[in-house]
Amino acid sequence: MVEPIDDKTRCFGSHTELYAHYHDTEWGVPVRDDQMLFEMLILEGAHAGLSWETILKKREGYRAVFHNFDVQRVADMNDEELQAALLNPEIVRHRQKVPGARTNARIFIEMQKEFGSFSNWLWAHVDDTPIKGNWAGHGDIPAVTPLATQISKDLKKRGMTFVGPTIIYAYIQAVGVVNDHHQGCWCYRP
Repeated sequence: MVEPIDDKTRCFGSHTELYAHYHDTEWGVPVRDDQMLFEMLILEGAHAGLSWETILKKREGYRAVFHNFDVQRVADMNDEELQAALLNPEIVRHRQKVPGARTNARIFIEMQKEFGSFSNWLWAHVDDTPIKGNWAGHGDIPAVTPLATQISKDLKKRGMTFVGPTIIYAYIQAVGVVNDHHQGCWCYRP
């Protein structure tokens, strides 16, 4: 069991200072900046099958490997750079997720061109207004919703990888399209 870092009740119970800081300052906060939306898309894909704390600990490594998530630079990464990334212990060295970042960057850029920004496309799903969850506790929050499934299907149809409905629900929670701080969390606002 993790010792509480303070007396605040958070959505996922007691965690390290790193996790608590992320929860308190980022999770559920609306993001409209394409670079941050791309970063979170890649990190949430990397998160699949792992703890979020693992990804948070490796976040700076990801930023270094993926050029601070400059989407054009990631799209332009060559095979040698991706192979080097697979040897880098500062990130999760997954043989599909690492090259998937380049694939997703290329599609992300296509979507920016089509919609003016990725943000425009994403936020149009909720008429530019975050969905406010009203969950009694963490156990009440679903793993997937129809919105996440719809977004996932569109991204998959376009060719993105590691964008299944569960990953996408975590993503839209992370970037504040959905605010799922539950009623017992100190960040909850009715």
